[in-house]
Amino acid sequence: MLSNVTIVLDRLRSAHNTGNIFRIAEAVGVKEIIACGYTPAPPHPKLVKTAMGTDKIVPCRSFETSLEAVRELKKEGMAEVLAVESVTGSPSAWEYSYSFPLTLVFGNEALGIAQETIDECDGVVGLPMFGGKTSINVGNCAAVVLYSVTAYAKSIGKDGLLK
Repeated sequence: MLSNVTIVLDRLRSAHNTGNIFRIAEAVGVKEIIACGYTPAPPHPKLVKTAMGTDKIVPCRSFETSLEAVRELKKEGMAEVLAVESVTGSPSAWEYSYSFPLTLVFGNEALGIAQETIDECDGVVGLPMFGGKTSINVGNCAAVVLYSVTAYAKSIGKDGLLK
């Protein structure tokens, strides 16, 4: 269980994607989801339908911008804040050595994460793209990254993270 992991969603447009991320977050036991900008948040009806009840389990709070959220999380003692973004030269999510407590920032599929938020993050991790397109659904991306973090936490025996 990733009880020391927070997810920040930066300007996601789709309530279906956000609901999907709630399901993934609940499956791995994240601490909370933070919805920023126009990201749909509970009780949005499409999110609630897609989340299948996980929106009632995973706490959610909202911020006007992801930059505000990241700054607040750092004040709250977050050890590491990482942007999940396609940046040339960034380490892949499954090769990274994470620090906990951890925040992962996911962005809008068309616009990505706001640059000022990336600049405020401690680093960037990504998913290598081997096909012709350089895009993956944000919900699928969140699943791969969160299970990569889960595998890493398990490999280093982080007591309290995995139960």
